[in-house]
Amino acid sequence: MFTSPLALLSFGLASATATKLYATHYSTKSVYTLSLDRASDGSYALTQASSLETCGTYPSWITFDPATRTLYCSDEYGWKNEYESANGSLTALAADENGLLSEIAVTGTAPGSGVHNVIYEGEGGQYLAVAHYSGSAVSTYKLPLEKDADPLQVFEFELSGPGAVPDRQEAPHPHQAFLDPTGGFVLVPDLGADLVRVFAIDKSNGKLNTCSSLNYTSGGGPRHGVFWTAEGSPKIRGRAPKAPQTILYVAGELNGEVEAFAVSYPASGCLAFRRIDADVPYPEDLPDGASLGEIRLVGENVYVSVRLDAAFDGNDSLANLRRVRSGKLAFEEITSSYGVLPRTFAINKAGDLVAIGNQLSSNVAIVTRNPDTGALGDVVADLLVGVPGEPNTLEGLSSIIWDE
Repeated sequence: MFTSPLALLSFGLASATATKLYATHYSTKSVYTLSLDRASDGSYALTQASSLETCGTYPSWITFDPATRTLYCSDEYGWKNEYESANGSLTALAADENGLLSEIAVTGTAPGSGVHNVIYEGEGGQYLAVAHYSGSAVSTYKLPLEKDADPLQVFEFELSGPGAVPDRQEAPHPHQAFLDPTGGFVLVPDLGADLVRVFAIDKSNGKLNTCSSLNYTSGGGPRHGVFWTAEGSPKIRGRAPKAPQTILYVAGELNGEVEAFAVSYPASGCLAFRRIDADVPYPEDLPDGASLGEIRLVGENVYVSVRLDAAFDGNDSLANLRRVRSGKLAFEEITSSYGVLPRTFAINKAGDLVAIGNQLSSNVAIVTRNPDTGALGDVVADLLVGVPGEPNTLEGLSSIIWDE
């Protein structure tokens, strides 16, 4: 591992009010600390504060625990097929108050191709669930992560035959792990199997129990999902008494649609789903070759990244959708991602800034957001991180997250 000499200079000059972000990069095999400073005149500057070569062969995703200032980084290296398999790795990193990173623990026993992870709680502390794309698996770990730790559990999946899109659905491909609003369930969109897999958390020991999956549209390729819940959300004037109180929105990578499902909690102890709607988050149909990436929700606004639509002078898009009373989504507008292939984006807690991670152009663009209307505004800072990537490769910027 290697710490960039930029760290000494950048941390020495950084202001006390600087906001930190963390980014992973496939090509450079590194995790970057970025510093976003705001001057007295309101202008922003985004700079690279430091970098650490870590997180295996293909650093793909990081999750930040602000309470312990720990980052958990998944490595997308590895695979599983009928002939052989190869494991990836999982790395825990400590971030000091300046964002300077150091390795805490690395385990090489994870199933291959970790693309996403999420922290969840149990009576005995914290745990981590990891989605393994080419490894066709979900694994869990007890936290804090220890060196060469074995998984707590590994769930491996198989298909009886190729799906509706055979070149992408030749095997199960879990793409994300995220929590429901109660913190009692882990959900995993499986792009290859056209399922959203559901696991109930046993709080007594942190283990996951398999529930019935949500059967997704054939050929939809569910990639990422996000929940909306009425609790703590702005009230919609005129909401019908029986309007859904919990809704799951899922972005389909293969069919280019966002599907909405009303969610209920039956006595069986698992989840029940009712499909509400499906929409293409675009003015018309998606352009040929374009696909959906990340999905995020703040209040009544749902945002989806649209990759390779080249709608803004060669740059790609973020789509802004707004919930209506029934839980369906109404298209608002698309705005520029200020780069190519927005694989990832994150909205800060204040809701006034969006960090967009464009994979192929390998830049992080900071865009303003109006917390009242949800509208995205101008780009206020932009930074090349690492080196640009080539299409259809594990190259370029892979994830971005705020230090908060």
